Amino acid sequence: MVKEKFIWEKCQNKTDEELVLLTKKNALYYSCLINRYEEKIKRYIGRLSGAEKETLEDITQEVFLKAYINLNSFNQELKFSSWLYRIAHNETISHWRRNKLANSNSVSFDELDFLKTILGDGKNMEDQVYWKLDGEQAVKALERLDEKYRAVLVLAFLEDKSYQEIAEILKKPIGTVGTLISRAKKRLVEELRK
Repeated sequence: MVKEKFIWEKCQNKTDEELVLLTKKNALYYSCLINRYEEKIKRYIGRLSGAEKETLEDITQEVFLKAYINLNSFNQELKFSSWLYRIAHNETISHWRRNKLANSNSVSFDELDFLKTILGDGKNMEDQVYWKLDGEQAVKALERLDEKYRAVLVLAFLEDKSYQEIAEILKKPIGTVGTLISRAKKRLVEELRK
């Protein structure tokens, strides 16, 4: 307990990358990274998959276990958070495939205001679609989007990731990320009109 408290105090002002290096020497430092990212990763998995709490926790555990096991392959030139989100993304998709959940991808967004951000302020015809919806209709429209489109919208508008970070997480060129976001917005508008 005393040793853990000592570790917690030492990791407060460290960057993720410094904590990765420290974890390679002392596994207790990994708890700092878990503490820093557990809720964010769990939230991302939930937004991407709509999984139940127990399943969210299982996938989150798998993500952190896989990250720890593969810590030596982490490229220090990348952001640790992008690498971790990539693992979370892959684990979530793998879970869907293993459990055939791809067709029942219920998304439960509390932050439906992000639609306002995506669709704009309602001044043009496409934007006005948002203003005619209730929250349930909006969630259903998001659920109908392909995973690749839902993923970029979640990363860009709910997780506030930059195009560069999204590119690293999804392992796609930045230009492709921009195209995916643009297409995702258009597809979302189409779904909202149904």
